Amino acid sequence: MRYANTFAYRRFGPTGGVPLLLTNRFRATTDHWDPALLDVLARERDVIVFDNLGVGQTPGDVPDSIPAMADGAAAFLRALGTDQVDVLGWSMGGMVAQALALHHPDLVRRLVVAGSGPGGVPDAPSTPDRVWPTALKPENDDEDFLYLFFPESPAGRAAGIESLGRLRPGAHVTAAGVRAQFAAIREWSGSGAWDRLPDLDLPVLVAAGAQDVMAHPYLSYAMSQRLPDATLTVYGRSGHAFLFQYADAFGRQVLDFLR
Repeated sequence: MRYANTFAYRRFGPTGGVPLLLTNRFRATTDHWDPALLDVLARERDVIVFDNLGVGQTPGDVPDSIPAMADGAAAFLRALGTDQVDVLGWSMGGMVAQALALHHPDLVRRLVVAGSGPGGVPDAPSTPDRVWPTALKPENDDEDFLYLFFPESPAGRAAGIESLGRLRPGAHVTAAGVRAQFAAIREWSGSGAWDRLPDLDLPVLVAAGAQDVMAHPYLSYAMSQRLPDATLTVYGRSGHAFLFQYADAFGRQVLDFLR
C-alpha cells in the first residue's frame, strides 16, 4: 500500500499512457476488487485503485454526497500529479465516476459505468425489499454477498464462491462511514445526474448484469439512451458482480473500449 498525501492506494500494470482509475462500491476498500479482473486490466493499463476519504486506510470523514466523493477522487489524482485518467466505476463507484466526469471534466478521458445508474431515472424499477436490510447489516457474511452480487443459480453461486475465495479483505468502512455512504446513495438516487447526462460528451461504456438486484439493468439502458456517446452491454445470467463473474470477458471489453 502506498500513500499520496493522505490517500491510500495501489498501482500496478505497465507505466505510460493514460492511467485507469477504479472507483469502488458501497462499503468496499481497495481489498474488495477481484484480482481476476485486476489481472486482466493490468495486462495493458496502468491501474490505480484507492481508498477515498474515510475509507479503509485513508483517514478523514466519509462524505455524505456523491459529488463530495468525486471531489475526493479529484484531490487524490491531483496529489498524484495525474492530469487525466480513464475511470471505471462500479456500483456506488459508478455514481462517483459520473460526478467526477461532470464536475472535473478535465480529468476524465473515457468512462466505464458498471452496475450503476445516473439517479433520477423516471419510472425506475424499485429495489427488492431484501436488498438494503441485507446490505446495511453491521457485518455481511458470504451468504449476504452471494445474494447481493450473484444470481441465485448453481452457476451463479459457484462463480460467487470462487470470487469470494480470491478476496483477502483487510480494512473495512466504519459504521459512521457506511451511514454517510448510504445517505449519499439515497440522495443520488433521487436526483443524481439524469438531467446532466447530455453534458457527458465523452465515450461511455455502460455495463450491467441482467439479474442485478442492487442496480436494475433498466438504469443502465435508460442511461445509455440519454448519453451522447454510449455503448451498452448487459451480461446474461449474472448479477451485480458480473464484472467478477465474467472477469476475463468484461476486462477484455474494457480494454478494447479504452484502446
